[in-house]
Amino acid sequence: VQLVESGGGLVQPGGSLRLSCAASGFTFSSYVMNWYRQAPGKERELVAIITPDGGSTNYADSVKGRFTISRANAKKTVYLQMNSLKPEDTAVYLCNARAWLQYGRVQDYWGQGTQVTVSS
Repeated sequence: VQLVESGGGLVQPGGSLRLSCAASGFTFSSYVMNWYRQAPGKERELVAIITPDGGSTNYADSVKGRFTISRANAKKTVYLQMNSLKPEDTAVYLCNARAWLQYGRVQDYWGQGTQVTVSS
């Protein structure tokens, strides 16, 4: 199983970035896909969620209206389009795949993360 994020980098405030997460080794189309972020000294924060068929999404209040999550099941890839970036968006962004199994068990897979730095 692998989740490989890409697309992070340094961007000025107000700029945009598009993160990608390429999946392999599991049935991608059966998993809810999430983007989390973690800034130094802060707890991991759930940023965006997308259902397996891509039909429903949800966002943290801090990114609503600026970030868009999408997925391409044929490519086994999930994306996070980030616009109007702010310095407080600076963090390591992590891709997560989650499925709920029998007997209440949860299957979680994580990527290694990609750094996003918003600074002038």
